[in-house]
Amino acid sequence: MKHLHPRPDNPRQTAFWQDYSPTLLNQATALKTYLLRASLGVLLAATLPPAARAQSPAPRPALAAKLAPPLQSVAARSAGIYRIQVTNAAAFRHWAGQHLPAARLQAVPGQPQLLTVSGAPDAAGLAACPLVQFVDVAARRAYAERELDGIDLGLNRIWPVHARYPQFTGQGLTVSIKEEAFDQHDLDFRGRVVSSSLFTGTVTDHATTMATLIGGAGNSSPAGRGAARQVRLATSSFANFLPDDGVQLAANGVSVQNHSYGAGGVESYYGLEARAYDQHTRQYPALLHVFSSGNQGNRTGPTGTTYAAVPGVANLTGQFKQSKNTLSVGATDALGRVAPLSSRGPAHDGRLKPELVAIGEAGTSDAAAVVSGAAVLLQQAYRDQHNGQLPPAALVKAALLNSADDTGRPGPDFESGFGQTDALGAVETILQNRFRLDAVGSGATRSFPLTVPAGVQQLTLTLAWADAEAAAGTAQALVNDLDLELVAPGGLRYRPWVLSAFPHPDSLVLPARRGPDRLNNVEQVTLLAPPPGSYAIEVRGHRLTVGSSQDFALAYELAQPGLEWVNPTATGTPPGLRTDQLQRLRWQWRGAPATGRLEYRLGPAAPWQLINPGVDLAAGLYAWTPPDVNTEAQLRLVVGAADYPSATFGLNRPPRLQVGYYCPAEGSLPGEALLTWSALPGATQYEVRQLGATELQPLTTTADTVLLLSGPQLTTRHYAVYPVLPGARSVGSRTIDYASAGTACYVQSFVPRQFVASEVVFDLQLGTTYGLRQVHLEREAAGGFVTVQTLPAGRSTRFALTDELSEPGLYRYRARLETTAGRVVYTQVEAVHYARPDDVLLFPNPAAPGQPVTLLDAAQRALHWQLYDQLGRLLREDRPAPGALTELDLRGLAAGTYLLRIRPEGGAPLVRRLVLL
Repeated sequence: MKHLHPRPDNPRQTAFWQDYSPTLLNQATALKTYLLRASLGVLLAATLPPAARAQSPAPRPALAAKLAPPLQSVAARSAGIYRIQVTNAAAFRHWAGQHLPAARLQAVPGQPQLLTVSGAPDAAGLAACPLVQFVDVAARRAYAERELDGIDLGLNRIWPVHARYPQFTGQGLTVSIKEEAFDQHDLDFRGRVVSSSLFTGTVTDHATTMATLIGGAGNSSPAGRGAARQVRLATSSFANFLPDDGVQLAANGVSVQNHSYGAGGVESYYGLEARAYDQHTRQYPALLHVFSSGNQGNRTGPTGTTYAAVPGVANLTGQFKQSKNTLSVGATDALGRVAPLSSRGPAHDGRLKPELVAIGEAGTSDAAAVVSGAAVLLQQAYRDQHNGQLPPAALVKAALLNSADDTGRPGPDFESGFGQTDALGAVETILQNRFRLDAVGSGATRSFPLTVPAGVQQLTLTLAWADAEAAAGTAQALVNDLDLELVAPGGLRYRPWVLSAFPHPDSLVLPARRGPDRLNNVEQVTLLAPPPGSYAIEVRGHRLTVGSSQDFALAYELAQPGLEWVNPTATGTPPGLRTDQLQRLRWQWRGAPATGRLEYRLGPAAPWQLINPGVDLAAGLYAWTPPDVNTEAQLRLVVGAADYPSATFGLNRPPRLQVGYYCPAEGSLPGEALLTWSALPGATQYEVRQLGATELQPLTTTADTVLLLSGPQLTTRHYAVYPVLPGARSVGSRTIDYASAGTACYVQSFVPRQFVASEVVFDLQLGTTYGLRQVHLEREAAGGFVTVQTLPAGRSTRFALTDELSEPGLYRYRARLETTAGRVVYTQVEAVHYARPDDVLLFPNPAAPGQPVTLLDAAQRALHWQLYDQLGRLLREDRPAPGALTELDLRGLAAGTYLLRIRPEGGAPLVRRLVLL
C-alpha cells in the first residue's frame, strides 16, 4: 500500500500527486478500500487461468451495473477489447500500470474520459476499479443496411421542394457520409467532394448510393438527382462507432452526418456510444446525426434486456441509435407501408424509436439518406432567412417530426415513429416561421399565443430539445424533462401523445393516448378539426437535472384540407414523365376518405381522357403507363365538384444518345467528336447539355439529330440531349462520355465471321457514316497490306467485307476507312486460318517450347493425335471432342523435331512434322 500516498523521498510520486490533486486525493480513501478488497477478490480472480475464471461467480450488483448488457454474461467478460469511461484518465493509466501491466490503453480522440483497453483479463476486474464508471464493448464490425435497388423521392415530397423552391439545393452546406468511401469521381458529385485521405481506401457501391440519394446532381441521368444536388459531400470511416472529431467536422462545414450502417446485431442499451452522440449534439448544436434504424425488424432483443421476451420489437442495430438527440429512421415501401425488416422500437427504456420513416425499398440505409438530404434543405431554408446562421439540430428535428404524415396505426407508434417524412411540409414550416426557439427553467412555463383560423383540418405541435447526456448503463436516459400542452379557448388542455412501453406484445401496440411524457425529449400534440379561435402553447420545465434552463425548439402546423400534386411537377425533379416505363403518380390528400376520377390530356386544348373512375385518394399513389407520345400533358383528379389539375409537364421517350465517332487531333486534322441521337416525333428541337463545374449546362439548341464537336468543346467529355417540347420540360437522355462510349474513330467493332471456309467474311460496325467516303478491306502480303475489296459509304453503319482464299494458311486483315476530310482510319488487325476440306493445319510451326500449338480442321471432326520423338517413342496423345480448333498440350518438351500422327474421325491418317526451336 506504500504507493497510495505521496512520499517526499519519491519525486516521481510527488509530481504525480501534485499534477492530479485534488481529484485523486478525494479518491484516495475509495481507492485504498478497493485495493484491499481487490487483492483478495476481483484482482485475484483476474489472475486465474481462463478455465478457473470462467467458473468465478458473477460480479456484485454494484459492479454489474457498470457493465454493458453484452458483457453481463461470464463468457462475454473474458479477455478482450473494451471501451471504458473513467473519472480521470491519467489516474487510471497510473493504476493500470501497477495492477494490469499487460493491458494496453488507447485514448479516444475528442473523448478525454474514454479509453480503449485491450489485453485486460476480465471486464469485471475493470468495473471493480472506482476510477471506472462504465465498461462497454469496443470495436465491432459495421454492416451497411441496404439490400436491393429502388428509390422514389416523391413519397417524401422532396420533388415538390425542387419544383417550388429551386433555390434550395444544399449549396454551401456539407453532409458527411460515415461508412466506407464513396466514389469521389462519380459524375453526380463533380466539383463538390471534400478532399480526404480516406478516399485512398475501399470504395463501395453502398456509400456511393447514399451520397447520390443525399446530393446527386443528376449529371449521369435524370434519375441520379438526390435531395440536395449542390451540397458538398465528405466521407468518414465507420470503423469507429463513436462520433467523429467535432472540430474537424466543423472545419469542413458539416451540418448533417449520415449513418446508414449497424453493428450487425441488436443492441438495446444506453452505452458509451449513445452517450457520446448526445454529448456531441450539445457541443455542436447545429450538427444533426441521422441513423438508419436497422434491417432486423424480425429479431428479438438480447437476453437480459427489457424487451428480450417480446419478439419483433426493440431491435435497433447499434447502441449508438439509442441516443436521444439524433434521428433514427425506419424504411417503408413505395406505398408507405413499413418494411417488415425495418427495425422497430422502443428504445431500451421505452422511448419512441425510430422517430421517422422514409422510402427505403432497399432497406433503412436509403431511408436515412433521404432524411439526411431533406434535413439539408431545411437547414438552407433557415440559413437563407437568418443571415447565414444554421438552425439548431433540435429545430430541424422538430420541423421534420411535426410535418411527418401519419402512417400505420393512428398517432405515433414504435414502427413508424411520428410518420412518413414530408420534406415540403418541413421546409415550409421554416419558411413560414411556424416555429419558436426559446428556453425554460425548472418549474417555469413559457407560453406562446396561436390563432387558429376556420377550416383547419389538423393542428400539430412538436417540441424537441437537446437533452444532456445520461450516465452509460442508465435504465432511463431522459435527464431534463419538459412538458408540452395546448390550451384551447375556454381553458381545455391537450397533452402530448404517449405510448405504453410495458414489455408485452399487447401493450406495445396499444394506440397512443394523451398524458405526461416522462421518457422522451420529443413531445407532440395533435388536434383534429380544431375550432377557430385563440390558443396558447405552453412549455413547462417539469424537472431540470442539468443546468438552470433548457433550450428547446417548437414547431407547429395548421393543415388545410385539399389535394396537392407531388408527381408530376412542372419543374424540378423529375422534369417530366417517361413513356417507356410505368410511372408513379403521387399526390397528398387532406380530407375525409373519398375517391376521385383520374384523367389526362395531351395539350392545353385537348379533351380529357379517363384513366380510372374511382381512385382511392388516401392512397396518394397510382401506377400509370402513359401513351407513347412526345408532347406536353396534364393530369387531374376530380373529387365531387372540385377539380384538382396538375401542372403541365413533359411526356416523352428519352432520346437514345450515341457517339458517331471520336477522332483525336492528328497532324493538321483537328480532333472531332460526333454525337447522334434518335429523332422523336413531336419534338421540334433538341437541347444539348455539357457537364460544367458541378452540373449539366445548356450548350446549344438544334433541330438536327447530330452535333459535331471540335476545338474547345472537346475539353468537356460528358454530354446529354433533351427534346424541346412546346410548353413543358422533358426527360433527357443518359449522359455519355464521347471518349469512352465504345466508339473510337468511326469504328465500333471489326470481327471475322468465318474462320475455316474458302470465303472469309468480316463484320464491320461503325458509329456513323457521316463524313465517310469509302471502306476498304486489306490483306497482309509480303510487301505490306493490299486492298482486296472497296465499298462506298452509304446510310448503313454495318458492312460485310469478304475475301476469297486459295491456299491454306494464316492470313491477317484490317479495314481502312477514308473520310471526305482526308483522314485515314485503320481497324485492329485480325488473323484468319484457312484449311481446305479434309485437311488439317498445324500452327504455329516452328514453335517455341511451351508455346501453345493448335490443329485446325475445316470439317470440325474429332482428332485423335499422337506425338512421337525421332526414336519413335510415344510421348503424348489425346482424343478431344469435335471442333474446328484443337490445342495440343506440349508443356515440358525440349527443343527438337517431333512427328505428329493425326487420325481424324472418319478420315485418313495424317502425319505432320513439328519443330520446337
